[in-house]
Amino acid sequence: MTDLLRAPAELKYAEELDWLESIDDNPKPFSWRLSPKMVRLFILGSERADGLDREIAQKWFGDRSFVERSIVTLASDRGLLLIGDPGTGKSWLAELLSAAISRNSTLVVQGTAGTTEDHIKYSWNVSMVIAKGQSRESMIPSPIMTAMETGSIGRFEELTRSTSDVQDALISILSEKYISVPELGSDQDSDNIVFAKPGFSVIATANSRDRGVNDLSSALKRRFNFVRIPVVTNKKSEAEIVRFRTEELLRRHQIELDVPPTLLDVLLQSFADLRASSAAAGSDDEKLESALSTAEQIGVLEDAILHSNFFGERALTAHTLASSLVGSLARRAPEDLAILNKYLHGVVEPRSKEQGGSWPEFLEGGRDAIATLS
Repeated sequence: MTDLLRAPAELKYAEELDWLESIDDNPKPFSWRLSPKMVRLFILGSERADGLDREIAQKWFGDRSFVERSIVTLASDRGLLLIGDPGTGKSWLAELLSAAISRNSTLVVQGTAGTTEDHIKYSWNVSMVIAKGQSRESMIPSPIMTAMETGSIGRFEELTRSTSDVQDALISILSEKYISVPELGSDQDSDNIVFAKPGFSVIATANSRDRGVNDLSSALKRRFNFVRIPVVTNKKSEAEIVRFRTEELLRRHQIELDVPPTLLDVLLQSFADLRASSAAAGSDDEKLESALSTAEQIGVLEDAILHSNFFGERALTAHTLASSLVGSLARRAPEDLAILNKYLHGVVEPRSKEQGGSWPEFLEGGRDAIATLS
């Protein structure tokens, strides 16, 4: 696993999943590898009241009711649609659910304007078709079809980015639980239908900011249970997420770097300030193009940590953190630069005079970054 750039959850937490499976004596739906109770425990972490011999770390941070509703949905015959703003952890939750239930989170279709029915049904190996004709051997099943055949969880990322034709094809799969392959003939004895095995379901994700791109039809909406994942606004929860991801980042890159807790507080406060400013803005021109999500916050921190490790003094500084924040969030010039400059002068400068600490250096780093980009 050490030679993988990013291991899927079922490999990353394989030892933990094996252990949970070995002690799980609760009823399991269909072909699930873990019971619903253990799936929840794997995702949200263990508590002392669980009475386990080892601690299970929390992997997704959010309201437990979202996780429980997702698990219950997947235990039914309905699909699960996780919807929310960018960076709210929808894809990570989908991956964790798939890993815990099926031990395979890689059966994924990525929704784009170029996604076709072939991507969710099947295609053909042209050379084998020419040599031997169309057969099950020459058919290339999609990740969704593979999930159907194995009774596993299939994932569809960014569902609203795909066209209506693709969405309509998904309706049939969710409703009928089979895929017809007319190229293999219509005789009842021929292998021209792929049926879903018990345990098959689909977890789709949708970006709430994509509304109007390719809206879901009423028919498709009825095939899904919706779970809306809100933006994390609780500072304590967001701090836990950022610290969890920071520790994970340092381990993955094998970096030994001092990350002062005070700088994490500066980062959290900066994003809180910018979100408040965005909420009070009168027009889109007065808002940063960034969604200011927790994921983007982690991206800023990752950029700063890597810069400090390779080009700094192997210690994260407020100057580097501010530079990374400006560089990551200034996507439009001059609009975003003007918004960030206003924030530095209107909020950070007075705070640096009143509170001191890391804020004066943070102010200087932000100003230097804006001057470089202007």
